Amino acid sequence: MVNDKLTQLKVHAQHVGDRLSAMVLPNIGAFIAWGLIAAIFNKTGWWPNAHLATLVGPMSHYLLPLLIAYSGGSAIAKHRGGVVGMIATMGLIVGSSMPMFIGAMIMGPLGGWIINRWDRHVERRIPQGFEMLTNNFSAGIIGMGLALVGYVLIQPIMLLGNRLLAAGVDHIIHTGLLPLANILIEPAKVLFLNNAINQGILAPLGTQAASVSGQSILFLLETNPGPGLGVLLAFSVLGRGVLRTSASSAIIIQFLGGIHEIYFPFVLMRPLLLLAVIAGGVSGTFTFTFFNVGLRAIPSPGSIISILLMTPKGLHNLIGVLAGILVATVVSFALSLVILQWYQSNRRSALSGRISTIQPVKRVIFADEAGMGTSQMGRRIFEMKLQAAGLEIPVQHVLIQNLVDESDVIVITRQSYAKWVTKKMPQALQVVAVDNFFNAPQYDELIKKLRPEKII
Repeated sequence: MVNDKLTQLKVHAQHVGDRLSAMVLPNIGAFIAWGLIAAIFNKTGWWPNAHLATLVGPMSHYLLPLLIAYSGGSAIAKHRGGVVGMIATMGLIVGSSMPMFIGAMIMGPLGGWIINRWDRHVERRIPQGFEMLTNNFSAGIIGMGLALVGYVLIQPIMLLGNRLLAAGVDHIIHTGLLPLANILIEPAKVLFLNNAINQGILAPLGTQAASVSGQSILFLLETNPGPGLGVLLAFSVLGRGVLRTSASSAIIIQFLGGIHEIYFPFVLMRPLLLLAVIAGGVSGTFTFTFFNVGLRAIPSPGSIISILLMTPKGLHNLIGVLAGILVATVVSFALSLVILQWYQSNRRSALSGRISTIQPVKRVIFADEAGMGTSQMGRRIFEMKLQAAGLEIPVQHVLIQNLVDESDVIVITRQSYAKWVTKKMPQALQVVAVDNFFNAPQYDELIKKLRPEKII
């Protein structure tokens, strides 16, 4: 019973991570672009430029949440789902003082799911010639309704959650349990509430303390780059494909540029990494407390450069601050490696195939979300490999939402959808998960298993 529950927990954790990854990963480039602009042109950036820095706010407030919403909605109901998801998310964004990334991860898929259910219900009831009119008005009306619900109902709930988190951090600080404050600070950061926590609580309290003693440890609680750096280092070691290269680029933006938001999507892809950043934050703050160090003022942004500039003079202060950052990085990195290895081993064990050699195969299915040309190209590449091997096996592209469980088939899909496909098609001979449809080593391995001499 316990093993069954643990297995179920693994499946749910991977499923959540894959869903979030499918919304965030396609937009990593936009996060990096925003991070670079902020790191370079902000007031405390590498080359401050007040005019160009005006790009930073609108990109984080509008562009990034809307991209996430579109990805979430389109994964369920193609372009229509993406459009409705974006309209719904605007209801959260307008009038809010905080970026609605988490709201976009809710409203985007919700908009896609609702329009998908609507289309399925009415598609055979639309009079001929009225299809476009009906589709346009249905998307507009449903999007409008969701935007109003988001504005009136969901936005206040999310703002209330923000205030509760801030109050929790404030309470922990005043009760003297300073390292434990990171138990709330780190998850709040990943939910893009870092500015609310820092500017709303830590900066005012730290400024008051620094006016008396000349420094305050509160300036180091949220700005410590160690926990995020540990996560990004782990992805640069164990990540695959675009994740590894993106993590390597993000390290520069996060550690030197001080734009911590760049690592938040990586944690959201693998939610268990929250444990790593919490452990890193707690251990880092404990180290700062042990050395009794602090900063003269709030470092903005939270880069290693800004932190060192705000460190009071003296070797003891310098060693203490660097030790706290180093300890946080090492702890976060070590735990992140364990968690990422767990995710990968869990995926391998679930997708290793239920047979060592492939039984007679009726067809091979390339399963992906709608409109993805890369999977179509992958299908063509695999067909050419089959022809070169002298194998006459049909290869078909099927939308994930249209998959039907059947035997004697092999399904090739993205890593982020593999768990879902496996659950949806338990009778399939094998589900093959790939990182890149264009150049997947699994193709050649599968061809070897499909050769006539290998068939049993």
